[in-house]
Amino acid sequence: MVTGGAGFIGSHVVDALVNEGADVLVVDDLSGGTGSHLDGALGRGAKLVELDVRDGAAVDEVFRSFRPEVVFHLAAQIDVRVSMEEPARDAAVNVLGSVNVFAAAHAADARRVVNTSTGGAIYGATEVVPTSEDVAPNPISAYGLSKLTAENYARWFGRMRGLDVVTLRYGNVYGPRQDPRGDAGVIAIFCNRALTGRRPVVYGDGRQTRDYVFVSDIVAANLAAASARKPAHGEYNIGTGTEISVLELAAAVAAAAGVDPAAFEPEFSPGRHGELTRSCLDVSRARRDLGLSPPIPLAEGLARTLEALAQGERWGRRGASD
Repeated sequence: MVTGGAGFIGSHVVDALVNEGADVLVVDDLSGGTGSHLDGALGRGAKLVELDVRDGAAVDEVFRSFRPEVVFHLAAQIDVRVSMEEPARDAAVNVLGSVNVFAAAHAADARRVVNTSTGGAIYGATEVVPTSEDVAPNPISAYGLSKLTAENYARWFGRMRGLDVVTLRYGNVYGPRQDPRGDAGVIAIFCNRALTGRRPVVYGDGRQTRDYVFVSDIVAANLAAASARKPAHGEYNIGTGTEISVLELAAAVAAAAGVDPAAFEPEFSPGRHGELTRSCLDVSRARRDLGLSPPIPLAEGLARTLEALAQGERWGRRGASD
């Protein structure tokens, strides 16, 4: 079962599972995802149930009916800005929704839950960069707090009910299917602007850093976490270990798109509340315990993302720079 399986990351996980011959039930309320992401999977081993993970009774019913061996929990509210403005909504999806999924997975005797969390937002403003899992979480956004709370519930379900949960803390994920109209995918937004002849918008001074990880590396980590016999730890950072500033990213997008750098000079806007100055993950634990391959280089990932955007719909101007 893949919750949030019609979304950007979840649909790639679904594709990989179907390609391995798995029977997959996708649970998604389609508030952020879209059925078109599943065009290649539905009918080939995947089915879609439209369901909100906040509805505990409905979640329990669908779990008991399908009885998944492994649950990939990706359903979430992912926008930091939304979490700062509407913390109750953020907590309802990310905390209550996760509790419902964990409880239903236990009731259905699932072998393992692979839980999705966040790297940078969990650790907050730390002086230890790259940041390892041994650094104490200190989130500054409501989003980071809700994800940390869900992790704590995962541990509680493990101690009290014996539920096997492995949590993956992602860096900043990018790649095909990420909506450039949203606020959570700066690479998709920058790539779309490069393809449509517009300059990127940078919030703050552009020196803030992130760890940008291509979606196929996230999929590989999910499959590895699902199949690992006895993971030595409950939480793993999944990223590249490379710290890249927003200004460096803009230059890399221009180079990958073949755009004159002078024509792709950023437009600057005020920084946004709740966002970190630096974020980069130490991924040595995951590479050691889960046997992950070296990550896709940024230039290659940008080329793949640009190709997917160029071949698909070039999103309109409305919302692209919000």
